Amino acid sequence: MTILCVRFQLPPTQEAALPGLLGLLEEFTPVVEALPPDGALADLSGAERYFGRTAVELAAVIRVRALARYGVDCAIGAGPGTMLARMALRDARPGVTGVLPAGPDGIADLPVTALPGVGAATARTLCEYGLDTLGRVATAPLSTLQRLVGARAGRELREKANGVDRGRVVPNGVSRSLVEERRFDRDELDPERHRRALLSAAGELGARLRAVEKVCRTVTLTVRYADRSATTRSRTLPEPTAHSPALTRAAYDMYEALGLQRARVRAVALRAEGLGAAERAAHQLTFDPVDEKVRRIEEVADRARARFGPRAVMAGRLAA
Repeated sequence: MTILCVRFQLPPTQEAALPGLLGLLEEFTPVVEALPPDGALADLSGAERYFGRTAVELAAVIRVRALARYGVDCAIGAGPGTMLARMALRDARPGVTGVLPAGPDGIADLPVTALPGVGAATARTLCEYGLDTLGRVATAPLSTLQRLVGARAGRELREKANGVDRGRVVPNGVSRSLVEERRFDRDELDPERHRRALLSAAGELGARLRAVEKVCRTVTLTVRYADRSATTRSRTLPEPTAHSPALTRAAYDMYEALGLQRARVRAVALRAEGLGAAERAAHQLTFDPVDEKVRRIEEVADRARARFGPRAVMAGRLAA
């Protein structure tokens, strides 16, 4: 085991602590890749020799230091490569490090949904043909997989199911971003409630961007499920914006593309990335009077919320 995939149990209100937590990982290795909003990959191949401990033992030290210094617990997955470390995180929980060994045998019994990059639609197609576990996918003829999911995707799927892990940890920094998360009181099945949560998050995210006179270039949606797994999708906007309806449309589009059907969703989060100064952002003018009216209403609503509180003005769908 040389790669750790760490997910810090970090509330949105404490997202500013992520750089410090990444610094904690860098005490063991300089090869750390940030996975906003609350995760990171760390390559401990050199640290194991230097500290005379295995990656799993170092993971326990990391967990204790995160709790002692920041009061933040974490779930950690360990594997010989980035893909297997991410998959190991699926079954990890605070206090216990998930581990997956190299090779296809260690993952043969896992469902196809455990494989990074396999979404609901692909999993449904594979399961219809009896390819519901990674072991069955690994032994399936390449031509069959390519017919089902495409030439390139089929080749990559077969490699991953056989434990071939070509990923690597790429050191980076935490990009400046803002995040809004909505957690459900219970695992939520209703797509309409999912959309209402996205509407609320996008509205608040837009208001926060406008308050600090920023615009974002990219919106990232993270959906967390009842089994502690998560799906993340990003979309680059046509133009940098802090306009709440534009953020909402992007969030809805990414959500619909997931094809979740009746997924048991525990939380949804929207992150605005690639922030820049609003005064330097260009806006494509239109001859649509409705767009101009909506933007003017948004300005008035911002002033009302600043004076009377965040719930002074809200979308009608959120008032119930």
